[in-house]
Amino acid sequence: MIATVDCYERVPRILRLDISGRPVDWVSWQETVCLYAREIVVWTLGEPVLHIRGGHSRFDGSPSGMDIHGIVACNGHVQSPSQGVPPLTNQALFGRDRNTCLYCAKRLSDSALTRDHVVPTSRGGSDTWDNCVAACRRCNHHKGNRLLHECGMQLLALPYVPNFSEYLALINSGRILGDQMDFLRRSFGANSRLLH
Repeated sequence: MIATVDCYERVPRILRLDISGRPVDWVSWQETVCLYAREIVVWTLGEPVLHIRGGHSRFDGSPSGMDIHGIVACNGHVQSPSQGVPPLTNQALFGRDRNTCLYCAKRLSDSALTRDHVVPTSRGGSDTWDNCVAACRRCNHHKGNRLLHECGMQLLALPYVPNFSEYLALINSGRILGDQMDFLRRSFGANSRLLH
């Protein structure tokens, strides 16, 4: 079903790719209209998700319009194969760990979770993807600034760095169209918890 501008609050974000097909970012439908108007969109995937009604031609009076697709590839700079490490945010971290405390296995809301450093920063640990896990407040408090073997705790899964496609899925979870998720999922790493 194609939305119209009248119900724009329900329009999902558009997945922008570079010309080679690598995911770049999520963009709003308004930004996407500008990309189409500037003739930067070179190919699209999926069905249109929005139809923008334009004005009427001054030559023949016919109405104009534009269909916006959920995935658009744009001309311009090609992203490097290694886009670097995605930024570590609590939203993305909790999504990576599926909103589960990796010590006691409780599934919790974002507001009930904390970021725990497996090797505490006070003990030389870093604030990086491969040293951070989602933890409930109780487990984080119990662990404190100790190492796992010092407090008798174990991780249920190892922390890992998500690739950029997985990161895009993590920061837009719950609002991703099926074809967008299918596209991103093809690039997820073997360790991805979003594959299961």
